[in-house]
Amino acid sequence: MCGIAGIIGRVDEANRQALSRMSAAMKHRGPDGEGFWVSDADASGNGCLLAHRRLSILDLSTSASQPMVDPHTGQVIVFNGEIYNYQQLRDELAADGESFQSTGDTAVMLRLLSLHGEQAIERLRGMYAFALWNSTLHQLTLGRDPLGIKPLYVCENPDTNPNRSWSLLFASEVRAILSSGLLVKPRLDPSAVASVIWNGFVMGPGTIVRGISSLWPGQVQVRDAQGKTQSSRLFWNIPKRTNNDADESAVRRALAESVKLHMVSDVPLGVFLSGGIDSSAVANLAQRASDQPVNTFTLAFEEEAYNEGQFARAIAGAIGTKHHEILLREVDFVSNLDRAIESLDQPTFDGLNSYFISRAVRDAGLTVALIGTGGDELFGGYKSFRELPKLRHLARKTGWIPLPARLMAARMINRIVNRGAGDVGAQTRWAKLPDMLRHHKSLLSLYQLAYGLFLPDFQRQLLSGSAGETDVSFGLPAAMRQRLEEETHGLSDLQAISAMELRCFLGQRLLRDTDAASMAVSLEVRLPLVDQVVVRELANVPDELRYSPLGRKMLLRRVGLSGLDPALFDRPKSGFVLPFDRWIRTGLGRVMDQLMRDPAAATAVSLDGRAVSRLWDTFQSGGAGMYWSRVWSIYILMRWCQRHQVTM
Repeated sequence: MCGIAGIIGRVDEANRQALSRMSAAMKHRGPDGEGFWVSDADASGNGCLLAHRRLSILDLSTSASQPMVDPHTGQVIVFNGEIYNYQQLRDELAADGESFQSTGDTAVMLRLLSLHGEQAIERLRGMYAFALWNSTLHQLTLGRDPLGIKPLYVCENPDTNPNRSWSLLFASEVRAILSSGLLVKPRLDPSAVASVIWNGFVMGPGTIVRGISSLWPGQVQVRDAQGKTQSSRLFWNIPKRTNNDADESAVRRALAESVKLHMVSDVPLGVFLSGGIDSSAVANLAQRASDQPVNTFTLAFEEEAYNEGQFARAIAGAIGTKHHEILLREVDFVSNLDRAIESLDQPTFDGLNSYFISRAVRDAGLTVALIGTGGDELFGGYKSFRELPKLRHLARKTGWIPLPARLMAARMINRIVNRGAGDVGAQTRWAKLPDMLRHHKSLLSLYQLAYGLFLPDFQRQLLSGSAGETDVSFGLPAAMRQRLEEETHGLSDLQAISAMELRCFLGQRLLRDTDAASMAVSLEVRLPLVDQVVVRELANVPDELRYSPLGRKMLLRRVGLSGLDPALFDRPKSGFVLPFDRWIRTGLGRVMDQLMRDPAAATAVSLDGRAVSRLWDTFQSGGAGMYWSRVWSIYILMRWCQRHQVTM
């Protein structure tokens, strides 16, 4: 697990210094080592400059240092992540006469790609982002793992002058590209602002900074020495069913294998155990794969309503792990808030959960942590799996009623349910019902409406200037909408919702935030459920076996919780969250108040200051359905842009 960065441009001192600044900005991603490599310049003076920050996980010796040069071809790689099937690939290459100086996965990946080209990426099982420079062809290959666990951002120089000093920048973090100093005046992307207001985070492939974009999950690109794209393809998409005879035994094998592979490490490793089904399944399978007690961790809170420490403690005892419980108090949160927000690579209302648990695990002396993220998306744990098909069914059954009459009924229900909504008006799902009835034929639009932080009407009030005129529709940039429509075409409603959860909620929010927050404290987080082989096997499982009964995740219980008393999990679902709502209404709210009432700060990010102030007042007065995430997303957007001097 590391940080990578690079420049295609002039091989000169100015770009060397820019690369050094990019590397320094990612020291938290790799405190164990720093490496640079610079190619020879071509006839026009251009070449490739690579940087790597190392967090030592496999092969702790200098033999695994990067950038790593292939001794046979001279190709050079910088790589962030883990290849979990590297030992199998190593054995196959060794059988063909290949040898390696390092015992780690980077050497295997480099040799495989050097021998077989970018087609070999399809044989990798893991989480990764890499850049490979071919010194013979003067080409750079960029690649990213199928599910987008590891980030990779690119920035093309908008200056078309052939004498420009650089043509392409890339890095593991947006902030590293900003730190290069090569972007003269970073500008806010209006589409990203519109996306944040809808989703609470930036929906890719764009980023909060205009001109910086992300490689798609499962994408590989080849660039020439001028940074121009020579080829680009998606090598992996959400799989569709191919085996009509699939059953849960294939899922059981794939999941057990995934957990075992994710436990390979040359440094101390633990499991985050929240007490829920997903993390308990990972902890249970991890303990079964180990001959020593596995370390498990959970956060506990003073607020009893949020504290599930006793559940995690009981489950750890049943599994047989060595359990650790860390108390997080409000005073601890507020005193470390600046550091936590500083960990965010882009504005997002999430991520701080991951930061505090990551910091606690790292402080306990561990370098690698397994988490249970992905279970809800893959096994149907979210409300979306129940509510969206029901709404579509209701809309079809009542289709004979004229739409105006149905909308009038929906508005009446909203007025009854959401009394006392305040000046802003209710922003709950009941309030969204009229819009959802209008758009029920599009499951993707329905999904986005359900997850939207605000109703479309209030979003228009919040947005000002160019942020109100973008290609963002229902919170989705056009490119993202097109890919989602392609990947969900032909799927059942439940399969399509799972794909949307994987690509949007998981891929654009949870994975990105987890990476940034955990790497901020130099902790490698691994996600055994978010594995392309597990996803492939699940695609072949019939809906009634995979999802039924909805919300219970019974398939995951059967394959992951065997040997444990089911009574340990017979309680209402409660995701791991910090007590934000109470904290914002007390001490944290005082920290937020000045910025939320600053019209200049709102204008700087293309928001209407009056609408922001009304939103803040409605939250503080206890307006119906005015959840903490709605005000927190606005606060973080303004604060992040202020901190990084990114404005319209």
